[in-house]
Amino acid sequence: MTSPFHSRYAKEFLAGWGTMDFNGHMANTAYLNLAADVRMAFFAEHGFPPSEFRRLALGPVVRKEELEYFREVGLHDTVTVTYAALAMSADGARFVLENEILSAGGERAAVVRSTGGWLDLRVRKLVPPPAPLLAVFTQVPRAPGFVELPPHPKREPRTRE
Repeated sequence: MTSPFHSRYAKEFLAGWGTMDFNGHMANTAYLNLAADVRMAFFAEHGFPPSEFRRLALGPVVRKEELEYFREVGLHDTVTVTYAALAMSADGARFVLENEILSAGGERAAVVRSTGGWLDLRVRKLVPPPAPLLAVFTQVPRAPGFVELPPHPKREPRTRE
């Protein structure tokens, strides 16, 4: 189920058995997996399914992820996971994304903030996305306070010493 939620892309999930930890609440990795699932669902719904990423040999890569907890999520609780951009470079090569995990009552259970870029899987380097993907990526809802990241400074070639 997809629905607008506070001007963000959102999907609803049931916290299932496989997402629980020993303490009986949703495991930390489950939050990260739901956030990634929602981000990839956005692309699939906008013309970039996983097969298109494979064809381009390109994929999003997370360089840093922060997970902040507010409330527990228990077995068979319904959660809504939202998706918005906090920051992005003009060429789309670098980004900071935010996923909120909300309880059925709309209370914030957790927030995932992901900093990343696009990885060319052939040369194993970060690259700007191709124009069709950039056009979709710029459709990701922007969070309040969205900022444009400065262009990445050109890197000097590494020399062997």
